[in-house]
Amino acid sequence: MRLCFLVEEHYRHDGMPNEVVRQLLAWGHRVDVVRPGGSLLRMAEVVDAGTHDAWVLKTVSGGPGLALLEAAAAAGMTTVNDARSIRGVRDKALAAAIGHGRGLPLPPTYAAARPELLAEIPAGEYPLVVKPADGSSGRGVHLVSSPERLAAMLPELAGEGMLIAQPYVPNPGTDIKVYAVGGELFATERCSPLHPDSSVKERRVPLSAEVAAIAAQVGAVYGLDLYGVDVLLGPDGPVVVDVNDFPSFRQVPDAAARVARAVLELARTGGSRGSRDAVGAGGASDGTTVPAGPQPAVLPRQQGLPGGIPLQVAAGAGDGG
Repeated sequence: MRLCFLVEEHYRHDGMPNEVVRQLLAWGHRVDVVRPGGSLLRMAEVVDAGTHDAWVLKTVSGGPGLALLEAAAAAGMTTVNDARSIRGVRDKALAAAIGHGRGLPLPPTYAAARPELLAEIPAGEYPLVVKPADGSSGRGVHLVSSPERLAAMLPELAGEGMLIAQPYVPNPGTDIKVYAVGGELFATERCSPLHPDSSVKERRVPLSAEVAAIAAQVGAVYGLDLYGVDVLLGPDGPVVVDVNDFPSFRQVPDAAARVARAVLELARTGGSRGSRDAVGAGGASDGTTVPAGPQPAVLPRQQGLPGGIPLQVAAGAGDGG
């Protein structure tokens, strides 16, 4: 097969996706790597319909790679993940509306085009997690303790574009990262970006049936095939705090080979497994890997926000990893 990987400068030297590219080359496939952030692109020639079996994107949020992926999709080519699905999770305000409408366990969120508008959030909602709607890799994430603290931070928040704010979800200082690849789910525990603790090392952990069902439902809701889900174990149960397309797959065994096989399968089938069928999951005997199965039941819908604002989204930092 011939594949095109869109790799932005931020990930130029990262193991993911470079190890996947090397694995595909070792298997005899042809891989073209395009670096949209470091090349002058002749748009009439970059997307040549029929040249590649699939296009794969590893890019930061807001980078130029997504435009190229969308151009490839518009020309009828297979993309991994589906270009529309990526847009649906890269915009965290949009992801909130989609997730809430499909019953994912997401805490309420506020969206504001200007930071001073966040001052209208009731004091009872604090502490808040405030971050850019198009943020990634933990950029610009703030834990805001009070309305007074928010007022002091307004100059710092200016220039971030659309912002989202969510009530902080109490947690033990760690979150669960669930990676989905090739129809399987793998769970790791790591230090929360809002509670940095160098003594907490990322490690694989058992995956409960409840968290597995939520992670599988995320893929179905957003139409993703390769993705990561950040989950906090809050006082009222698991809460989705972020969704990442094509994450790092850290701690996933044989990650490069697994991702490479998944890319090849999606290229053969036309991609978009996540949007074609909702994968479900249950607990596995070793608690770390869960195969795809029947679609789980739709989860209970969260209540609307004060004032009738229906948006919902995850409350947490998220790091894109």
